[in-house]
Amino acid sequence: MHDIRAIRENPQAFDAALQRRGLSGISEQVLSLDAERRAHIVEAETAQAEQNRASKEVGAAKARGDEEEFQRLRQLVAEKKADVARMQAEAAMLDNRLRDFLMGIPNLPLETVPDGADEDDNVELHRWGTPRSFEFTPVEHFEIAGVKPGMDFETAAKLSGSRFVLLKGAVARVHRALAQFMLDLHVSRHDLEETWTPVLVLEDMMIGTGQLPKFGEDSYQTREGHWLVPTSEVTLTNTVHGDLVDQASLPRRMVAHSQCFRSEAGSAGRDTTGMLRQHQFEKVEMVSITDAESGLDEHARMTRCAEAVLEALELPYRTMVLSTGDMGFGARITHDLEVWLPGQDKYREISSVSYCGDFQARRMNARYRPEGGGKPEFVHTLNGSGLAVGRTLIAVLENGQQADGSVLFPAALHPYLGGATRLGADGKLSA
Repeated sequence: MHDIRAIRENPQAFDAALQRRGLSGISEQVLSLDAERRAHIVEAETAQAEQNRASKEVGAAKARGDEEEFQRLRQLVAEKKADVARMQAEAAMLDNRLRDFLMGIPNLPLETVPDGADEDDNVELHRWGTPRSFEFTPVEHFEIAGVKPGMDFETAAKLSGSRFVLLKGAVARVHRALAQFMLDLHVSRHDLEETWTPVLVLEDMMIGTGQLPKFGEDSYQTREGHWLVPTSEVTLTNTVHGDLVDQASLPRRMVAHSQCFRSEAGSAGRDTTGMLRQHQFEKVEMVSITDAESGLDEHARMTRCAEAVLEALELPYRTMVLSTGDMGFGARITHDLEVWLPGQDKYREISSVSYCGDFQARRMNARYRPEGGGKPEFVHTLNGSGLAVGRTLIAVLENGQQADGSVLFPAALHPYLGGATRLGADGKLSA
C-alpha cells in the first residue's frame, strides 16, 4: 500500500511512476478522496468541540437554576451528539474508501525496471548452461515412456476435475526428492531458516501480501472464511504482521516447502496439457524481511539462491528482469528464472524473485526500530520461488530424457533417490 503523505507531497512523481505501468491520473482521484476525508474529520472534530463546550454550559445553567437555558442547552448537546456521530461515521466511511482505493494501486517500479507492455519487453540479464542437442525429437514430460506409469491425469480428473495430477511410484519419489534437495540446499548453503506453515490463513494475511482485495478470484476460500495460500509467501511474510522488531534481528531469511492452491482465473486454454499449470502444486518458497537499506542487495542474493538450485540440477536457464507491463502487483522489481524445456523447445518460468520495498509492510503494519534510535520504519520484504517443485520435475524429466524412453537424473539427486541414477522406460528407478 502507498503512503498518502508521499502522494500529497509529490503527486506528479506518483503519477509518472504508475504511468510506466499503464495507469494514469491516479493521484487526482486519491487526493480528491483524501481531501474529502480530511474535511469530514475536521467537521467532526469541530462538532465534538462544540458538543463539549455546550455540555459544560449545561452544568453551569443547572447550577444557576436557569431551567429555560438548561433545557435549551440539553437539546443543543443532543443535536451536537447526533451530528458528531453522523460526521464520524462519514469520515470513517471515506477513510475506508481511501484505504480500499490505495489497496488496489500496484507498487511503483524502480527506475532500473525496463519499460514495456508485456513479457515481450522483458530484458535478459544472463544465461547459464547450453541446451542439450538431442539425436531424436524430444517430447514433453507427460509423453516420456518411463514417466507415463507415474503421472496419472485421468484418475486425478475423476477425483478433482481438470488441472490436477496424481503422481505415483518412481515419479512421486523424484518429486519428493526434488523438494527435499531444495530445502537442504537452502538451509545448508544459503543459511535460510526452514519453516513449516499452515496453508489455511485468515483474510488479513491475504490482504497483507496483496492477494486481496484485488485478486480474490485467483485464490480459494473455504466456507468458514479461511483462504488457501497461493504460495507460502503469504504465511512467511506475515510472520511479522503487526510487529515492531529490532533492526538487529534483520534480515530474517526463511524457506518453506508447502502445498499451494490457485484457481488459475483467466488462464483458460493456457498449458492445459501436462502438469505445468495446476490448481494444486508444491513450491519451495524463500522470503526475506530486511531493513530499508538492504533490500536490493538481498534481492540479488535471493536471485542467486534460486539460480544455484538450477545449476546444481544441471538445468540450462536464463534470468530475466521483468518489464513494467509484466511485473506483479506488489513488486518494485522482479527477476524471472526461465528453465529450458526441450519438449516445448523454449524457456519457461520456474521462479520469480521480487523485491517489494515497504509496500507489503504498510499493509501489514510491520516495522522495525532503527539501531541508532529514531522513529520506527517499515520493514522491506522480498519473496522468490526456490523453486516451483512441479516445474522443476518437468525440467529434470525433459532434459534427462533418452531415446528409449528412460530418463537420466543429475548427480545432485542421486543421494535423494537411494543411489538411483535413472528412471527406466518401464517406470522404475535403477542405478
